[in-house]
Amino acid sequence: NASFTANWKTNCMKIAPWRWFAFSLILLLNSTRLLAVVTPAELVYQWRIGKYQPAGQQEIIPASNKEVFDFREDGTFSIRLETPSPLLEAGIWELKGDSLVLKLELLPVETSIDSLSYKAENNVAYLFFFFQGEEVARYDMTGLGSARRIETYHLSKDERGNLLLTGRERSFMLIGRPDLLQSPFSFTDIIRGLIGILSMLILCWVFSTNRRAIDWRMVSIGIGLQVFFAVMVLKVGWVRAVFEGISGLFVDFLGYSKAGSMFLFGGLVSDFDTFGSIFAFQVLPTIVFFSAMMSILYYLGILQKVVYAFAWLMSRTMRLSGAESLAAAGNVFLGQTESPLLIRPYLAKMTRSEIMALMTGGMATIAGSVFVAYVDYLGGPDIEAKRLFATHLLTASIMSAPAALVAAKILVPETEPVIQDLDVPKERIGSNLLDAITNGTTDGLKLAVNVGVMLLVFTAIVALVNGFLSDLVGVNTGLNDWVAHFTDGRYREFNLQFILGLLLAPIAWLLGVPTDDIMIVGQLLGEKTIINEFFAYATLGTVKAEGTIIHFKSVIIATYALCGFANFASIGIQIGGIGALEPSQRKLLSELGVRSLIGGTVASFLTAAIAGMLSTV
Repeated sequence: NASFTANWKTNCMKIAPWRWFAFSLILLLNSTRLLAVVTPAELVYQWRIGKYQPAGQQEIIPASNKEVFDFREDGTFSIRLETPSPLLEAGIWELKGDSLVLKLELLPVETSIDSLSYKAENNVAYLFFFFQGEEVARYDMTGLGSARRIETYHLSKDERGNLLLTGRERSFMLIGRPDLLQSPFSFTDIIRGLIGILSMLILCWVFSTNRRAIDWRMVSIGIGLQVFFAVMVLKVGWVRAVFEGISGLFVDFLGYSKAGSMFLFGGLVSDFDTFGSIFAFQVLPTIVFFSAMMSILYYLGILQKVVYAFAWLMSRTMRLSGAESLAAAGNVFLGQTESPLLIRPYLAKMTRSEIMALMTGGMATIAGSVFVAYVDYLGGPDIEAKRLFATHLLTASIMSAPAALVAAKILVPETEPVIQDLDVPKERIGSNLLDAITNGTTDGLKLAVNVGVMLLVFTAIVALVNGFLSDLVGVNTGLNDWVAHFTDGRYREFNLQFILGLLLAPIAWLLGVPTDDIMIVGQLLGEKTIINEFFAYATLGTVKAEGTIIHFKSVIIATYALCGFANFASIGIQIGGIGALEPSQRKLLSELGVRSLIGGTVASFLTAAIAGMLSTV
């Protein structure tokens, strides 16, 4: 076994970098062939019926939004049509690969009848009622009953992600579920995504401290891992189902958290629906609760085992040191100051490149304690929406781990010998379980207060800056009217949001954002970098609810692009937090602060670009 592992690793390392990248691209382009089938879980939805007319079939023209095709989890379905006449059908559905089998049992409704048929079997008389050749009801000794028949449809998708049910006699287009990301890839999206990825890599190359020392094989493998994770989670049915199950657990945690909030705050939790009350009495308590839960998992050693699995994969494929692999994997679940605890014994001897990888990983991912807060805010009261955003946020954090290492190793390539040992320290947060809960709760409280105060201060500062730009500059120069005309009313005045949107709109385009939304997403990218990701997610939730952001695909890409701690405040947080664990590295931490911000931002953008390639909603 040892010999096989050694040979396998040696042979993998001999593969040229361009071949790793080519393999990743082939995996991406061919995944539609493997993943075109819709899973039963994705089919369960109340779909609107769209206009669809295959050759040789009668056209179905929806009369209103009341025409729906409803698939339920218990295996039953119903169809409500209003054209060519009111019709309600129901029965049992079964999915077999790309074939959908409907066992119809028509429900008696008021409808037209143009013919009758009589039949007698075993001394039982049947009377059949037809309209335009279709049986709509039957009558026997038991009374008026429904017609029964079996129909088989070929299930496919169009370029926009709508489901197409093509049958022998009739067909349907099902629309209305924007979160179905298993639609066929758009060639334009792939080209834009590749341009975006290449642009991000070039940006890192420009700021690299040693361009000749860059390990392009490692870079190719890292991008390949990102594509692999993305395709597996977003496109492979059973893997997506696993992640949706994990995401469902996070959503359940939100319910448990609100039980504590209800006990402490009573009716304040549910009596108000303004952003301030929701944030204060629901979102912030969630941060405290989940911080305590992460502390429990760390104390029990469960979190370390999960981290070790991710670290082992990245260490073996990307030829990384044990310390930076553990730190990168830990950042998927822990915060930028908690993750270094996993490698505390190695901090003093870590190289410049390893410290860069540690800091960039912290910038590129989010902590589990704020993860559920983002889910709660983006999903709102809709449980299914919460599960959707939980899946995407979890995917984004996982994908950003190898992306952070790619960015870090281009910006500061490794030129010194490193320790390959992969060993998770056995130290625990707390002397016992209760102590761990107490420590986690205390840390969560500090984080919640910090988040609340930071939002309070930065929101006030943004309002101050906007007051100067709009009331003083915009009014006196006519810029307010020009901005409103230039953006068709999406921005009403000359303010900081407009400036950020205008400057970063090209970046949003590179990530695959539809042209209609590039300024809005550009604004979000600027808010995340200058202020923080929580402020940007709050804005995303607002523009999503108000309909300012037009395409759901833009919401998904923004969710990935904002998923990280890469902002100027995080530089100080890392210098203070990691520097407290190992004071001898404080000077190096200060020197790498800005570069780690660039690396963390690029990592999140790489993840968003790949998500944009996979999403054609």
